[in-house]
Amino acid sequence: VTQECCVQNAAREYAKLYAAEAETLEGFGEVPEIIPIFLIHRPANKIPYATVEEELVGEFVKYSVRDGKEVNFLRRDSEAGQKSCTFQHWVYEKTSGNLLVTDLQGVGMKLTDVGIATLAKGYKGFKGNCSFSFIEQFRALHQCNVYCEMLGLKALRTTHQKQRKATPTKSKNLPNSSTVKKMVPKKAREQRDFISSEH
Repeated sequence: VTQECCVQNAAREYAKLYAAEAETLEGFGEVPEIIPIFLIHRPANKIPYATVEEELVGEFVKYSVRDGKEVNFLRRDSEAGQKSCTFQHWVYEKTSGNLLVTDLQGVGMKLTDVGIATLAKGYKGFKGNCSFSFIEQFRALHQCNVYCEMLGLKALRTTHQKQRKATPTKSKNLPNSSTVKKMVPKKAREQRDFISSEH
């Protein structure tokens, strides 16, 4: 419970800095807000600690990528979703890729129940509550939008694409041709699986 409060309120501080920068830009508009969460002590209760936060009324939506399997059109198409993903990109760049706010979800521009992923060593003495693999997944899956461009954030895809281009070059140099032969049927199976899942 204490960690939940620490994580959400730390993310809230980053969101305030993001808002201060974004709100100065012409045409950026409303900025997502991470609502505060409070820890209360109830000594007479069987569960002595609890968290309290503002009740969010409306459609609850997950805006950010938690893993490669989660695809949400509202993340890509809505203003709140795009600005939430830009917030992730902004935090990632400001912390030199050491920290990422994850699980951005909520109602409209009000977000709650967020997570933070840090590299294994943490970031400035702070350790997140999510796997550092989320940082790798974000770097691979994030697609910049108009708000990323407005903030002048650097595209992440170029680095990822260069890494992917380097891999086939190495496989061509493999002396064992049987390895290559084994890979072809696997690709064919994956293609068939992809086609069948579309129908």
